[in-house]
Amino acid sequence: MDKDSIVQIGGDVESALKGQYHLDVKSVLQEAWRLTQHSRGPINGGLSLVFLLGILVSLVLTQSLGGIDTVFNDPQAGLILNVVITLVLWPFIAGIEMMGVLHAVGLKTQTKLTFAFLRRGSWVALCALLTSLLISIGLQLFILPGIFFAVALSLTIPLVVEKRMSPLNAIVLCVKATRFQWFKLFTIYLVLMSVLVVISLPLVMLAESGLSIIAVVIFFFGLSYLAPMFYNTKGILYREIFGMKLKAAAADSNSTDNIFSA
Repeated sequence: MDKDSIVQIGGDVESALKGQYHLDVKSVLQEAWRLTQHSRGPINGGLSLVFLLGILVSLVLTQSLGGIDTVFNDPQAGLILNVVITLVLWPFIAGIEMMGVLHAVGLKTQTKLTFAFLRRGSWVALCALLTSLLISIGLQLFILPGIFFAVALSLTIPLVVEKRMSPLNAIVLCVKATRFQWFKLFTIYLVLMSVLVVISLPLVMLAESGLSIIAVVIFFFGLSYLAPMFYNTKGILYREIFGMKLKAAAADSNSTDNIFSA
């Protein structure tokens, strides 16, 4: 095969717009778990870096806004903090989202991929801001529209990064494509959310006891599997709905060096 041949893995945009894709809740979750068992390291590493960056940005910005009391008591200051954190962190979170996509198409990743897509950072940040705004408005109005948007827009960031779409185009495409099997996506996310609640129970129940440190350890141990599984699940959903084009050489070698050169 020609080394420059392009391989389409999973679905494609045209089929997605017609609802011509299949999602099986059990199969998606089972595959995500299998991927997580041998690929959680890079995602956990990326999330740790983003977490530390978030703390740093929050501390610096909180001080510049007048201190933590001001941020909590002044809605405008709180809004500024949330917007800035979104704009700063999401270009890095996009790298973690793409790790899930790459795992779903059979490629290996490294933690450094957290920084690999910063060239699309402005578009990613704008997309994250717009989707957050739509979800917030929906939740404030009737709650259900917010839940709908949270699920329907969950795959916008990979579209901006991998398909190089504008934020508006990614948002419109996501809504049009995911509406066909929205309830299956909702069920998948609901299962993951339920697991989060379960692993949080010891933390809540033992928070004020002498066993609180054990509860914290249990929570973070569970989270070290659940968080990567969440992103791997999103990667599988993206593959099945929108698909991804790879160079045949990249697909054969399991290398991410030229994954986006196609």
